[in-house]
Amino acid sequence: MSRMMIISAAVAVLGIGAYFVTSPGSSVTPVDPLGAANAQETEADIDTSTIAEMSLGNPDAPVTVIEYASFTCPHCASFHAGPYKQLKADYIDTGKINFVYREVYFDRYGLWASMIARCAGTPEKFFGMTDLIYAGQSEWSRAGDPAAIIEELRKIGRLAGLNGDTMEACLQDGDNARTLVAWYQENAEADGVDSTPSFVINGQKYSNMAYSEMAALIDAAAE
Repeated sequence: MSRMMIISAAVAVLGIGAYFVTSPGSSVTPVDPLGAANAQETEADIDTSTIAEMSLGNPDAPVTVIEYASFTCPHCASFHAGPYKQLKADYIDTGKINFVYREVYFDRYGLWASMIARCAGTPEKFFGMTDLIYAGQSEWSRAGDPAAIIEELRKIGRLAGLNGDTMEACLQDGDNARTLVAWYQENAEADGVDSTPSFVINGQKYSNMAYSEMAALIDAAAE
C-alpha cells in the first residue's frame, strides 16, 4: 500500500461513518464521528495531544521501538502471535527498550477494535486486549455485516472484563473517533508509514522483518 493510499484510508474511515452503535435489542445506527457540522474540519484543526501513547518497557531505555499496525492486518496478527512474544520476553520485560504501539486505520473495523482496546484504560490492559483482538482476528473480522463484527468485538471486550456501559460509551464517542483518525494520519505522515506492520527503531523506519533481523537492529542501536 502506497503512502498516499495509507493516508487516504483515514479519509475513507471518516467518510463512511466510523462506526456503528448498537445496544442489545436495538437496530444498527450508523454514526458519523465528524458530524454534519464538522464535515469540512481538517486534521490540522484537531488536537491530537489527548491521545495517549500505548507503551511498555522502560521509557528511559536507550532504544525506542514503535510498531505501526492495524487490527485488521493479518501480517500484524502473525507478528503478535510470534515475534512480538519474543520481543517482549527479550527486550520489553527486561527493560532494554521502550516499546510503543500505534494503530493504523485502514478501515472502520480496525478503528472499532482500537476504540474498544483503548477503553480498557491502562497500557497493560490495552496490550492484554490487543492480544485478544489479534488472537481472534480471523473470527471477528469475518463475522459478516458491520453489526455482527461489532458484536464480536464487544464479546472480546466483555471477555477482558470491560463493563458494558463503559464499552458503549467508548464506542459512541465520536469526538474520540475523529481524533484517533487524525492522530493516526499525523503519525503516518511524520514517519512515512506505507505498510503494516512497520517499525521505527530510534527514528529509523523498517518494514516487516524476521525477529532475528529486528533483534540485531535493536542491539546495534543500543551500542
